Amino acid sequence: MGMTLTEKILAKAAGRSSVKPGDIVEASIDLAMLHDALGSLTFPIVRDLGIRIWDSDKVVVAIDHAAPPSSLGHAEWVADTIRFAREYKIRHFYNMQGVAHQIIPEEGLVRPGMVAVGTDSHTCTYGALGAFATGIGSTEMAWVLAKGSLWFRVPATIKVVVDGSLPARVMAKDVMLKVLSVLGVNGATYKALEFTGEAIRRMSMDGRLALCNMAVETGAKNGIVEPDEVTWSYLKERYCGPMEPVSPDEDAVYDRVIRIDASGLSPMLACPHSPGNVVPVNEVAGTKVDQVVIGTCTGGRMEDFRAAAEIIRGRKVPPFVRCLVIPASAKIYRQLLEENLIKVFLDAGCVMCNPQCGPCAGLHYGLLAPGEVCVGTHNRNFMGRMGSPLAQVYLASAATAAAAAVTGKIVDPRDM
Repeated sequence: MGMTLTEKILAKAAGRSSVKPGDIVEASIDLAMLHDALGSLTFPIVRDLGIRIWDSDKVVVAIDHAAPPSSLGHAEWVADTIRFAREYKIRHFYNMQGVAHQIIPEEGLVRPGMVAVGTDSHTCTYGALGAFATGIGSTEMAWVLAKGSLWFRVPATIKVVVDGSLPARVMAKDVMLKVLSVLGVNGATYKALEFTGEAIRRMSMDGRLALCNMAVETGAKNGIVEPDEVTWSYLKERYCGPMEPVSPDEDAVYDRVIRIDASGLSPMLACPHSPGNVVPVNEVAGTKVDQVVIGTCTGGRMEDFRAAAEIIRGRKVPPFVRCLVIPASAKIYRQLLEENLIKVFLDAGCVMCNPQCGPCAGLHYGLLAPGEVCVGTHNRNFMGRMGSPLAQVYLASAATAAAAAVTGKIVDPRDM
């Protein structure tokens, strides 16, 4: 019996010739990520137990949630994260240089066939590069740091086939929202999502990262895309070592196959208060907005900002609306500067923010008051996550968010 992408990677990492869904395996870890918000729960465990890190070159530590800290408690997170990185000689340490989920692919630290774990549920982002990547808890991370391995139950795989090509101003985020409309927030619980099809093969790495980033919103253990020329082209600019292709077997067995026609997709939004509460944009068109967020680890890459700038250029954000632009990394911020896109956003009245997680997790600027409405490119819109539980948060693509920013209401970006 053939294996899926996820099964192949876990089998190799466990030193087995084959695995099947439900098998328990002990897999070697290739990359471990900790950040200031949740990594700070692991640091005292490591110190108290006197753990010696198995391979500090395979550990990434990032300060991205409290960047910079906005409270005394957050300042203590940051200080402890810096102490940990110094104490354990972490070479891959990124101090307020952006969101870990962007930095790790951007720096070529994750590659096809790797097993990557992180103290954050959106670690699944790295599956865009053909890796098995998933979030774990603080105690599990302490074990990983000590042993360099972790047990997993091999997940069954849902194959998501996206055929056709995306219409103008329909983005990867819209594809993922469509997947959420099919699966809901628990339709893929502890399963792998394997994305394939013509539209995926045509999709940029920026788009694939957005797609895999939100796999966990379906309850999935991980999301993954088969490596191809897009993958190799992306990595060859960032990594010069050996890389091995990995692909699913032709006779791989899938738990379920979902087919989506990209050509027929329209811009989508996830309405309050769930990523699974998805509708086409025309069903909520006209809803007035108070805030727009373009950025974060889901929608803060160059493809997103170029799409947003195309709509915002030459227009103004209304005085009663605020629009926050949050690049996912310092490198993206610099590229925005080089492409003169920062001027486009500033001329429109947007607020440029430093690279970080921003208001997505409710830890920093951009929080919402009771009754306020926000359209954002981030990945979660749970009640109270971005401030008041009486606020309303819609999740959308960068194009849809940009259209809302300059009109003050939800509109179809194809009409702009």
